[in-house]
Amino acid sequence: MLPTVLIATNNPSKIRELREILQTVPVSLVSPADTGIHLQVEETGHTYATNARKKALAFARASGLVTLADDSGLEVAALDGAPGVRSARYAGDDATSAERIALLLANLNGVPWEKRQARFVAVIAVATPDGQVRYCRGSCRGIITFAPHGQGGFGYDPVFYLPTYGCTMAELPPAIKNRVSHRARAALRAAPIIMELCRRQTAYLSSKVARL
Repeated sequence: MLPTVLIATNNPSKIRELREILQTVPVSLVSPADTGIHLQVEETGHTYATNARKKALAFARASGLVTLADDSGLEVAALDGAPGVRSARYAGDDATSAERIALLLANLNGVPWEKRQARFVAVIAVATPDGQVRYCRGSCRGIITFAPHGQGGFGYDPVFYLPTYGCTMAELPPAIKNRVSHRARAALRAAPIIMELCRRQTAYLSSKVARL
């Protein structure tokens, strides 16, 4: 039987992407809905790692499972790194992706193409129920377009242009995005850590049973 690993997010797009990215890892990836867990963890940290840690630990302790959580953001050089860790709340807590993109483009009004450099950053935390936490980071560089292009992906993908591919992240085929994105790079680095912590968790539970 494959070890079960919980993805600590209620965002269906992130769940889908992480399942696709980690499809070759021999684990069963489940969502909070799959396990009947209903948690909302406030992302009040000042770094991606802090927020990812909070989510991973909260869900690991609630589920008893090895858990992975990510926190990610868009950093735009011309905006001194904004929206950064507040990317999901850039236009307010209840704003849509379209509203966040509109605000970003408004704040870049008048900035020429050669000064619209940006990067996506993701940090994945992998946690065990007893409090162990390990981290992996991934990033992807691009340029912010003047208008959205493409229907794929989510978040800021329609305005994140990748010079290597000549299109935005939202125009990339999912199979390519899931190799080159910030989240993909972090998750693939996390894969051996996930397996290691699953082995440790299995050994720990076996030893507990043996002592009963």
